[in-house]
Amino acid sequence: MRYATNTLEHHWMPFTANRTFKDNPKLIVRAQGMYCWDQTGHKIMDGCSGLFCVSAGHGRSEIREAVADILEEIDYVPHFSFGHPSSYELARRIAGITPDDLNHVFFCNSGSESVDTALKIALAYHHARGDAQRVRFVGRERAYHGVNFGGLSVSGMIKNREVFGVCLPGVVHMRHTWTPEQRFSVGQPDSGADRAEDLQRIVDTFGAGSIAAVIVEPIAGSTGILVAPKGYLQRLREICDETGILLIFDEVKTGYGRTGKAFASQSFGVTPDIMTMAKAIANGVIPMGAVAVRDEIYETITGAAPEGATEFFHGYTHSANPAACAAGLAAMDIYENEGLFERAGALSPYFLEQMFALQELPGIYDIRGYGLLAGVELTPGDKIGAKGHDALQKLFAAGLLVRAPGDTLVLAPPLIAEESHIDEMCALLRQVLGAL
Repeated sequence: MRYATNTLEHHWMPFTANRTFKDNPKLIVRAQGMYCWDQTGHKIMDGCSGLFCVSAGHGRSEIREAVADILEEIDYVPHFSFGHPSSYELARRIAGITPDDLNHVFFCNSGSESVDTALKIALAYHHARGDAQRVRFVGRERAYHGVNFGGLSVSGMIKNREVFGVCLPGVVHMRHTWTPEQRFSVGQPDSGADRAEDLQRIVDTFGAGSIAAVIVEPIAGSTGILVAPKGYLQRLREICDETGILLIFDEVKTGYGRTGKAFASQSFGVTPDIMTMAKAIANGVIPMGAVAVRDEIYETITGAAPEGATEFFHGYTHSANPAACAAGLAAMDIYENEGLFERAGALSPYFLEQMFALQELPGIYDIRGYGLLAGVELTPGDKIGAKGHDALQKLFAAGLLVRAPGDTLVLAPPLIAEESHIDEMCALLRQVLGAL
Protein backbone atom coordinates (compact mmCIF):
# COMPACT_ATOMS: atom_id res chain seq x y z
CA MET A 1 0.00 0.00 0.00
CA ARG A 2 1.36 3.42 -0.95
CA TYR A 3 0.37 6.80 0.47
CA ALA A 4 0.95 10.19 -1.10
CA THR A 5 2.60 12.56 1.39
CA ASN A 6 1.79 16.08 0.32
CA THR A 7 2.48 17.83 3.60
CA LEU A 8 4.12 17.06 6.93
CA GLU A 9 2.37 19.89 8.70
CA HIS A 10 -0.57 18.28 10.47
CA HIS A 11 1.03 15.39 12.35
CA TRP A 12 2.46 16.49 15.73
CA MET A 13 5.09 13.79 16.27
CA PRO A 14 5.88 12.34 19.72
CA PHE A 15 9.29 12.78 21.38
CA THR A 16 10.55 14.51 18.23
CA ALA A 17 12.14 17.81 17.27
CA ASN A 18 9.25 18.47 14.89
CA ARG A 19 10.69 21.53 13.15
CA THR A 20 14.02 19.79 12.56
CA PHE A 21 12.30 16.66 11.25
CA LYS A 22 10.32 18.62 8.69
CA ASP A 23 13.54 20.14 7.36
CA ASN A 24 14.94 16.65 6.70
CA PRO A 25 12.18 14.03 7.01
CA LYS A 26 13.00 10.38 7.54
CA LEU A 27 10.00 8.33 6.45
CA ILE A 28 10.34 4.58 6.94
CA VAL A 29 8.15 2.97 4.30
CA ARG A 30 9.05 -0.73 4.36
CA ALA A 31 10.56 -3.26 6.76
CA GLN A 32 11.51 -6.93 6.68
CA GLY A 33 13.54 -9.04 9.07
CA MET A 34 16.43 -7.01 10.50
CA TYR A 35 16.07 -4.09 8.09
CA CYS A 36 13.86 -1.20 7.06
CA TRP A 37 13.92 1.22 4.12
CA ASP A 38 13.17 4.93 3.91
CA GLN A 39 11.33 6.85 1.20
CA THR A 40 14.49 7.12 -0.90
CA GLY A 41 15.17 3.37 -0.84
CA HIS A 42 17.97 3.74 1.73
CA LYS A 43 18.44 0.47 3.66
CA ILE A 44 18.80 0.72 7.44
CA MET A 45 19.53 -2.03 9.97
CA ASP A 46 17.10 -1.86 12.87
CA GLY A 47 19.51 -1.85 15.80
CA CYS A 48 16.85 -1.14 18.40
CA SER A 49 13.93 -3.41 17.45
CA GLY A 50 11.92 -0.33 16.55
CA LEU A 51 11.21 0.98 20.04
CA PHE A 52 12.33 -2.25 21.76
CA CYS A 53 9.17 -3.94 20.45
CA VAL A 54 9.88 -5.76 17.16
CA SER A 55 11.74 -8.59 18.89
CA ALA A 56 10.85 -11.28 16.34
CA GLY A 57 11.91 -9.08 13.42
CA HIS A 58 9.83 -7.13 10.93
CA GLY A 59 7.27 -8.42 8.47
CA ARG A 60 6.24 -11.62 10.24
CA SER A 61 3.59 -13.16 8.01
CA GLU A 62 2.37 -15.35 10.87
CA ILE A 63 1.20 -12.30 12.80
CA ARG A 64 -0.27 -10.61 9.76
CA GLU A 65 -2.28 -13.70 8.86
CA ALA A 66 -3.49 -14.23 12.44
CA VAL A 67 -4.81 -10.67 12.59
CA ALA A 68 -6.45 -11.01 9.16
CA ASP A 69 -8.08 -14.29 10.19
CA ILE A 70 -9.63 -12.93 13.37
CA LEU A 71 -10.89 -9.82 11.59
CA GLU A 72 -12.77 -12.13 9.24
CA GLU A 73 -14.67 -13.35 12.32
CA ILE A 74 -14.93 -10.34 14.63
CA ASP A 75 -13.63 -6.80 14.74
CA TYR A 76 -14.38 -5.66 18.29
CA VAL A 77 -15.69 -6.96 21.61
CA PRO A 78 -16.66 -4.69 24.53
CA HIS A 79 -14.65 -6.38 27.27
CA PHE A 80 -16.58 -4.63 30.01
CA SER A 81 -18.67 -7.63 31.18
CA PHE A 82 -18.29 -9.47 27.87
CA GLY A 83 -15.42 -11.44 26.39
CA HIS A 84 -13.78 -13.19 23.45
CA PRO A 85 -11.91 -16.52 23.64
CA SER A 86 -8.63 -15.04 22.35
CA SER A 87 -8.00 -12.95 25.48
CA TYR A 88 -8.39 -15.93 27.80
CA GLU A 89 -6.01 -18.00 25.71
CA LEU A 90 -3.42 -15.23 25.57
CA ALA A 91 -3.67 -14.70 29.33
CA ARG A 92 -3.13 -18.44 29.83
CA ARG A 93 -0.08 -18.40 27.57
CA ILE A 94 1.40 -15.38 29.35
CA ALA A 95 0.81 -16.98 32.74
CA GLY A 96 2.81 -19.93 31.44
CA ILE A 97 5.97 -17.83 31.06
CA THR A 98 5.67 -15.43 33.99
CA PRO A 99 7.58 -16.26 37.17
CA ASP A 100 6.10 -18.21 40.08
CA ASP A 101 2.47 -17.33 40.90
CA LEU A 102 1.98 -14.25 38.69
CA ASN A 103 -0.93 -16.02 37.02
CA HIS A 104 -3.55 -13.30 36.53
CA VAL A 105 -3.25 -10.89 33.62
CA PHE A 106 -4.98 -7.54 33.04
CA PHE A 107 -4.80 -6.25 29.45
CA CYS A 108 -4.32 -2.67 28.30
CA ASN A 109 -2.84 -0.98 25.23
CA SER A 110 0.67 0.29 26.03
CA GLY A 111 3.47 0.35 28.54
CA SER A 112 2.25 3.67 29.92
CA GLU A 113 -1.20 2.19 30.52
CA SER A 114 0.28 -0.94 32.06
CA VAL A 115 2.20 1.14 34.61
CA ASP A 116 -0.84 3.20 35.59
CA THR A 117 -2.84 -0.02 35.83
CA ALA A 118 -0.19 -1.56 38.10
CA LEU A 119 -0.24 1.46 40.41
CA LYS A 120 -4.04 1.30 40.62
CA ILE A 121 -3.93 -2.43 41.35
CA ALA A 122 -1.52 -1.76 44.22
CA LEU A 123 -3.89 0.81 45.73
CA ALA A 124 -6.92 -1.44 45.23
CA TYR A 125 -5.14 -4.37 46.87
CA HIS A 126 -4.27 -2.45 50.02
CA HIS A 127 -7.78 -0.97 50.15
CA ALA A 128 -9.30 -4.44 49.90
CA ARG A 129 -7.10 -5.57 52.79
CA GLY A 130 -8.22 -2.69 54.99
CA ASP A 131 -4.88 -0.88 54.49
CA ALA A 132 -6.33 2.11 52.64
CA GLN A 133 -3.78 4.46 54.22
CA ARG A 134 -1.09 2.95 51.98
CA VAL A 135 -1.20 5.55 49.21
CA ARG A 136 2.44 6.55 48.75
CA PHE A 137 4.57 5.28 45.84
CA VAL A 138 8.35 5.01 45.63
CA GLY A 139 10.05 5.49 42.27
CA ARG A 140 13.65 6.06 41.27
CA GLU A 141 15.82 8.75 39.72
CA ARG A 142 16.47 8.30 35.99
CA ALA A 143 13.53 5.91 35.75
CA TYR A 144 11.12 5.85 32.83
CA HIS A 145 7.65 4.45 33.44
CA GLY A 146 5.72 5.90 30.52
CA VAL A 147 4.01 9.22 29.97
CA ASN A 148 0.63 8.97 31.71
CA PHE A 149 0.35 10.90 34.95
CA GLY A 150 0.80 7.89 37.23
CA GLY A 151 3.87 6.61 35.44
CA LEU A 152 5.20 10.13 35.02
CA SER A 153 4.92 10.67 38.77
CA VAL A 154 7.10 7.67 39.65
CA SER A 155 9.53 8.34 36.79
CA GLY A 156 12.74 10.24 37.34
CA MET A 157 13.73 11.76 34.00
CA ILE A 158 13.45 15.50 34.47
CA LYS A 159 12.79 16.51 30.86
CA ASN A 160 9.74 14.24 30.81
CA ARG A 161 8.34 15.85 33.97
CA GLU A 162 9.36 19.48 34.24
CA VAL A 163 6.46 21.15 32.41
CA PHE A 164 3.67 18.94 33.78
CA GLY A 165 3.44 20.11 37.38
CA VAL A 166 3.70 18.03 40.53
CA CYS A 167 1.77 15.01 39.13
CA LEU A 168 0.64 12.56 41.85
CA PRO A 169 1.26 13.71 45.41
CA GLY A 170 3.18 11.62 47.93
CA VAL A 171 5.72 10.09 45.55
CA VAL A 172 9.29 9.66 46.81
CA HIS A 173 12.30 8.73 44.69
CA MET A 174 15.29 6.54 45.45
CA ARG A 175 18.65 7.30 43.89
CA HIS A 176 19.51 5.68 40.58
CA THR A 177 22.01 2.83 40.71
CA TRP A 178 24.81 4.07 38.44
CA THR A 179 28.09 5.18 40.01
CA PRO A 180 31.39 6.15 38.30
CA GLU A 181 33.21 3.05 39.55
CA GLN A 182 30.79 0.93 37.53
CA ARG A 183 32.10 2.21 34.20
CA PHE A 184 32.54 -0.51 31.58
CA SER A 185 30.97 -3.18 33.79
CA VAL A 186 29.78 -6.11 31.69
CA GLY A 187 26.41 -7.31 32.95
CA GLN A 188 25.50 -6.56 36.57
CA PRO A 189 27.93 -4.20 38.31
CA ASP A 190 29.62 -5.48 41.45
CA SER A 191 29.01 -2.20 43.31
CA GLY A 192 25.85 -0.25 43.99
CA ALA A 193 23.66 -2.75 45.85
CA ASP A 194 23.79 -0.47 48.89
CA ARG A 195 21.53 1.99 47.08
CA ALA A 196 18.64 -0.35 47.79
CA GLU A 197 18.92 0.93 51.36
CA ASP A 198 17.28 4.13 50.07
CA LEU A 199 14.00 2.23 50.31
CA GLN A 200 14.67 1.41 53.96
CA ARG A 201 15.41 5.08 54.66
CA ILE A 202 12.12 6.05 53.03
CA VAL A 203 10.35 3.49 55.19
CA ASP A 204 12.07 4.90 58.27
CA THR A 205 11.06 8.44 57.29
CA PHE A 206 7.45 7.99 56.17
CA GLY A 207 6.47 4.69 57.75
CA ALA A 208 5.89 1.43 55.90
CA GLY A 209 2.17 1.71 56.58
CA SER A 210 1.89 4.70 54.25
CA ILE A 211 3.63 3.07 51.26
CA ALA A 212 1.67 1.09 48.68
CA ALA A 213 4.41 0.03 46.29
CA VAL A 214 7.90 0.59 44.95
CA ILE A 215 8.38 0.42 41.18
CA VAL A 216 11.68 -0.17 39.39
CA GLU A 217 12.95 -1.28 36.00
CA PRO A 218 15.31 -4.27 36.46
CA ILE A 219 17.34 -2.56 33.74
CA ALA A 220 16.60 1.15 33.39
CA GLY A 221 16.21 1.51 29.64
CA SER A 222 15.27 4.95 28.41
CA THR A 223 17.86 6.64 30.57
CA GLY A 224 20.67 4.81 28.78
CA ILE A 225 20.74 1.20 30.10
CA LEU A 226 21.48 1.04 33.82
CA VAL A 227 21.73 -2.62 34.85
CA ALA A 228 20.69 -3.43 38.42
CA PRO A 229 23.81 -4.11 40.54
CA LYS A 230 24.33 -7.56 42.04
CA GLY A 231 22.16 -7.93 45.14
CA TYR A 232 20.19 -4.73 44.56
CA LEU A 233 16.89 -6.26 43.49
CA GLN A 234 17.21 -8.97 46.12
CA ARG A 235 17.52 -6.33 48.84
CA LEU A 236 14.45 -4.47 47.55
CA ARG A 237 12.55 -7.76 47.70
CA GLU A 238 13.67 -8.31 51.31
CA ILE A 239 12.56 -4.86 52.43
CA CYS A 240 9.19 -5.26 50.70
CA ASP A 241 8.67 -8.66 52.34
CA GLU A 242 9.47 -7.19 55.75
CA THR A 243 7.18 -4.16 55.38
CA GLY A 244 4.20 -5.28 53.29
CA ILE A 245 5.13 -2.94 50.44
CA LEU A 246 4.36 -4.33 46.97
CA LEU A 247 7.29 -4.68 44.55
CA ILE A 248 6.46 -3.73 40.94
CA PHE A 249 8.87 -4.55 38.12
CA ASP A 250 8.43 -2.52 34.95
CA GLU A 251 9.40 -5.05 32.28
CA VAL A 252 8.01 -3.16 29.29
CA LYS A 253 11.49 -3.08 27.70
CA THR A 254 13.09 -6.12 29.32
CA GLY A 255 10.24 -8.58 28.84
CA TYR A 256 9.87 -11.21 26.14
CA GLY A 257 13.40 -12.52 25.87
CA ARG A 258 15.51 -9.37 25.93
CA THR A 259 17.65 -10.73 28.80
CA GLY A 260 17.76 -14.35 27.61
CA LYS A 261 14.78 -15.38 29.75
CA ALA A 262 11.12 -14.55 29.27
CA PHE A 263 11.48 -11.74 31.81
CA ALA A 264 14.40 -10.03 33.53
CA SER A 265 12.98 -11.03 36.90
CA GLN A 266 13.83 -14.62 35.96
CA SER A 267 17.32 -13.66 34.77
CA PHE A 268 18.01 -11.88 38.06
CA GLY A 269 16.24 -14.42 40.28
CA VAL A 270 13.84 -11.96 41.95
CA THR A 271 10.06 -12.25 41.65
CA PRO A 272 7.96 -9.09 41.95
CA ASP A 273 4.37 -8.90 43.16
CA ILE A 274 3.21 -7.08 40.03
CA MET A 275 4.87 -6.94 36.62
CA THR A 276 4.16 -4.71 33.63
CA MET A 277 4.75 -5.67 30.01
CA ALA A 278 4.01 -4.27 26.54
CA LYS A 279 6.08 -3.60 23.37
CA ALA A 280 7.17 -7.12 22.30
CA ILE A 281 3.95 -8.72 23.57
CA ALA A 282 2.55 -8.39 20.03
CA ASN A 283 5.90 -7.78 18.30
CA GLY A 284 4.96 -4.13 17.91
CA VAL A 285 2.31 -4.92 15.31
CA ILE A 286 -0.73 -3.75 17.28
CA PRO A 287 -0.70 -1.63 20.47
CA MET A 288 -0.96 -3.86 23.52
CA GLY A 289 0.16 -4.03 27.13
CA ALA A 290 -0.55 -6.17 30.16
CA VAL A 291 -0.03 -6.43 33.90
CA ALA A 292 0.60 -9.77 35.61
CA VAL A 293 -0.13 -10.07 39.34
CA ARG A 294 0.30 -12.65 42.05
CA ASP A 295 -2.71 -14.87 42.63
CA GLU A 296 -3.16 -13.48 46.14
CA ILE A 297 -3.49 -9.93 44.82
CA TYR A 298 -6.16 -10.90 42.30
CA GLU A 299 -8.03 -13.01 44.84
CA THR A 300 -7.93 -10.29 47.51
CA ILE A 301 -9.31 -7.60 45.21
CA THR A 302 -12.01 -9.76 43.64
CA GLY A 303 -12.92 -11.39 46.95
CA ALA A 304 -13.51 -8.06 48.69
CA ALA A 305 -16.40 -7.06 46.40
CA PRO A 306 -20.01 -8.23 46.84
CA GLU A 307 -21.08 -11.11 44.64
CA GLY A 308 -22.09 -9.86 41.19
CA ALA A 309 -20.43 -6.46 41.66
CA THR A 310 -17.56 -4.98 39.65
CA GLU A 311 -14.40 -5.57 41.68
CA PHE A 312 -11.89 -3.21 40.00
CA PHE A 313 -13.14 0.03 38.46
CA HIS A 314 -10.54 0.34 35.75
CA GLY A 315 -10.14 -0.59 32.09
CA TYR A 316 -9.82 0.72 28.55
CA THR A 317 -12.07 0.63 25.49
CA HIS A 318 -9.52 -1.56 23.72
CA SER A 319 -8.48 -3.76 26.64
CA ALA A 320 -7.97 -7.25 25.13
CA ASN A 321 -8.93 -6.12 21.63
CA PRO A 322 -9.39 -9.34 19.57
CA ALA A 323 -6.94 -8.29 16.84
CA ALA A 324 -4.30 -7.41 19.45
CA CYS A 325 -4.84 -10.74 21.19
CA ALA A 326 -4.45 -12.57 17.87
CA ALA A 327 -1.20 -10.72 17.26
CA GLY A 328 -0.03 -11.59 20.78
CA LEU A 329 -0.83 -15.29 20.34
CA ALA A 330 0.95 -15.41 16.98
CA ALA A 331 3.97 -13.64 18.46
CA MET A 332 4.00 -16.12 21.34
CA ASP A 333 4.03 -18.99 18.84
CA ILE A 334 7.03 -17.46 17.08
CA TYR A 335 8.95 -16.93 20.31
CA GLU A 336 8.32 -20.52 21.40
CA ASN A 337 8.67 -22.30 18.05
CA GLU A 338 11.91 -20.52 17.14
CA GLY A 339 13.30 -20.54 20.70
CA LEU A 340 13.96 -16.81 20.49
CA PHE A 341 14.36 -16.23 24.22
CA GLU A 342 17.02 -18.94 24.38
CA ARG A 343 18.54 -17.62 21.15
CA ALA A 344 18.93 -14.20 22.75
CA GLY A 345 20.71 -15.77 25.72
CA ALA A 346 23.08 -17.64 23.42
CA LEU A 347 23.87 -14.56 21.31
CA SER A 348 24.31 -12.23 24.28
CA PRO A 349 27.99 -13.02 25.06
CA TYR A 350 29.04 -12.24 21.49
CA PHE A 351 26.86 -9.13 21.34
CA LEU A 352 28.26 -7.76 24.60
CA GLU A 353 31.84 -8.65 23.64
CA GLN A 354 31.52 -6.64 20.44
CA MET A 355 29.75 -3.75 22.16
CA PHE A 356 32.36 -3.45 24.90
CA ALA A 357 35.16 -3.60 22.34
CA LEU A 358 34.00 -0.14 21.24
CA GLN A 359 35.54 1.35 24.39
CA GLU A 360 38.83 1.63 22.51
CA LEU A 361 37.29 4.39 20.38
CA PRO A 362 37.96 8.00 21.42
CA GLY A 363 35.08 9.83 23.05
CA ILE A 364 33.46 6.77 24.69
CA TYR A 365 32.69 7.53 28.34
CA ASP A 366 31.00 4.27 29.36
CA ILE A 367 29.43 1.09 28.01
CA ARG A 368 26.75 -0.89 29.83
CA GLY A 369 24.82 -3.97 28.82
CA TYR A 370 22.99 -7.18 29.62
CA GLY A 371 21.37 -9.74 27.36
CA LEU A 372 20.67 -8.12 23.99
CA LEU A 373 20.55 -4.63 25.46
CA ALA A 374 23.47 -2.17 25.51
CA GLY A 375 24.16 1.50 26.04
CA VAL A 376 27.20 3.28 24.62
CA GLU A 377 27.63 6.59 26.43
CA LEU A 378 29.59 9.33 24.66
CA THR A 379 31.69 11.88 26.46
CA PRO A 380 29.36 14.90 26.43
CA GLY A 381 30.22 18.13 24.69
CA ASP A 382 29.35 21.68 25.69
CA LYS A 383 25.63 20.92 25.39
CA ILE A 384 24.22 17.74 26.95
CA GLY A 385 22.67 15.53 24.28
CA ALA A 386 24.25 17.29 21.30
CA LYS A 387 26.72 14.49 20.56
CA GLY A 388 24.05 11.87 20.96
CA HIS A 389 21.73 13.65 18.52
CA ASP A 390 24.56 14.12 16.03
CA ALA A 391 25.51 10.44 16.26
CA LEU A 392 21.87 9.37 15.86
CA GLN A 393 21.53 11.31 12.59
CA LYS A 394 24.86 10.15 11.19
CA LEU A 395 24.20 6.53 12.09
CA PHE A 396 20.85 6.62 10.30
CA ALA A 397 22.55 8.09 7.23
CA ALA A 398 25.17 5.32 7.42
CA GLY A 399 22.46 2.65 7.70
CA LEU A 400 21.82 1.96 11.40
CA LEU A 401 18.78 2.86 13.50
CA VAL A 402 19.43 3.28 17.24
CA ARG A 403 17.93 5.23 20.14
CA ALA A 404 19.82 8.17 21.63
CA PRO A 405 18.60 9.35 25.05
CA GLY A 406 20.93 12.21 25.90
CA ASP A 407 24.47 11.24 24.91
CA THR A 408 23.92 7.48 25.15
CA LEU A 409 23.32 5.29 22.11
CA VAL A 410 21.04 2.37 22.94
CA LEU A 411 21.26 -0.91 21.01
CA ALA A 412 18.63 -3.66 21.26
CA PRO A 413 18.65 -5.78 18.10
CA PRO A 414 15.78 -8.13 17.27
CA LEU A 415 16.15 -11.58 18.81
CA ILE A 416 16.47 -13.09 15.32
CA ALA A 417 19.88 -11.42 14.88
CA GLU A 418 22.89 -13.45 13.75
CA GLU A 419 26.53 -12.78 14.66
CA SER A 420 26.95 -11.31 11.18
CA HIS A 421 24.31 -8.70 12.00
CA ILE A 422 26.18 -7.80 15.19
CA ASP A 423 29.36 -7.44 13.13
CA GLU A 424 27.59 -5.16 10.66
CA MET A 425 26.12 -3.09 13.47
CA CYS A 426 29.48 -2.64 15.17
CA ALA A 427 31.21 -1.78 11.91
CA LEU A 428 28.73 1.06 11.38
CA LEU A 429 29.19 2.22 14.98
CA ARG A 430 32.96 2.27 14.53
CA GLN A 431 32.66 4.13 11.25
CA VAL A 432 30.48 6.89 12.66
CA LEU A 433 31.76 7.17 16.22
CA GLY A 434 35.36 7.10 15.10
CA ALA A 435 34.71 10.19 12.99
CA LEU A 436 32.80 12.26 15.55
